[in-house]
Amino acid sequence: MVQRHRHYYGEDPSQWGELFLPDLPDGGTHRGVAVVIHGGYWRSKYGAELGEPLAGDLAAHGMAAWNLEYRRAGNGGGWPHTFRDILAGIDKLQELAGPHALDLAKVVALGHSAGGHLAVWAAGRDRLPHLGLEAEHREVNVKDGGVRLTGVVSQSGVLDLAEAEKLNLSDGAVANFLGGPSSEFPGRYRYADPMAALPLDVPVFAVHATEDEDVPPAMSTSYVEAGKSGPVPARLVTVPGDHYALIDPGSQAYSKCRELVQELLR
Repeated sequence: MVQRHRHYYGEDPSQWGELFLPDLPDGGTHRGVAVVIHGGYWRSKYGAELGEPLAGDLAAHGMAAWNLEYRRAGNGGGWPHTFRDILAGIDKLQELAGPHALDLAKVVALGHSAGGHLAVWAAGRDRLPHLGLEAEHREVNVKDGGVRLTGVVSQSGVLDLAEAEKLNLSDGAVANFLGGPSSEFPGRYRYADPMAALPLDVPVFAVHATEDEDVPPAMSTSYVEAGKSGPVPARLVTVPGDHYALIDPGSQAYSKCRELVQELLR
């Protein structure tokens, strides 16, 4: 039996998450949490309903899951608000740990597409103050003492923003998200790009679907290549299917992602 609990981490209607919790023995604690971050090229027409089946499936397999909603471009999100929301939404787990018996020693993000970008970006939060982008850092307003991700499973994530802009993915999605082109906002682009925070000291599995026509495989391969000399090199994992197979709980592509989340939470 999976329990569901919705909690808000801010006043905006999109600043919420829903905890999916498997049954626990009396006095037990959930070992770790999986944060599910949905995609949709950061646009407001796509919401947390995309992550709901995944969070439900993780909980059905014994894992606590936090399906995170956030402001997107078109409903108050984009730069810098989406970034603030992702960190605030993850940090909300500190407040929920006591009431819901969550052990936060391991917190892993599972992010699809644009959600993969946000998950890997959030995993680099400790690196952000050292990018030499003080104005951007102030705008995002990263707080000290937040919840640190201990691993990420990126599902066909948009992990190379500079290349995504060049390719004009999803009809200018990156410029729409960041408020303009990189020629106008170079600092934003660098701050928002997971490539800039390499090398990370937490494991990242860059899972990519072999028949993905929405996010090119180069988004994952270039990220893995760029980080291969770091202390914890990212790993590329290819799975069969298209972009949406990754978020179909009945697919082989998704079951591999679930296995990787389980591995990271052990």
